[in-house]
Amino acid sequence: MTPSGDDLVRVLATLANPHRLRVIAALVGDRAYVSELARTLGISRALLQVHLRRLESAGLVTSTLELSPDGKAMKFYEVVPFAFALTPAGIAEAAETLTAKQADEGTD
Repeated sequence: MTPSGDDLVRVLATLANPHRLRVIAALVGDRAYVSELARTLGISRALLQVHLRRLESAGLVTSTLELSPDGKAMKFYEVVPFAFALTPAGIAEAAETLTAKQADEGTD
């Protein structure tokens, strides 16, 4: 199934950031909580949260809130399985479904 033009733009824009690509790579195979992931990636929790929110908004990761044995809230993130085949024909098909709002964004 070819994604809609709006979905494709949202996912590609989300993945067009090295930090977010590293987050996805770090989550492949196992979920992680924010502090652990921040240490693994060597970035601040605040910066990581920004990227995680963007990834979650694009539907590329999900989160669950759990309590640790000592009662602290821990938010775990994991990758949602996804696959996009980028072909000229697929892009042409997706482009036909772009909404006017999306088509106008990013123009100078």
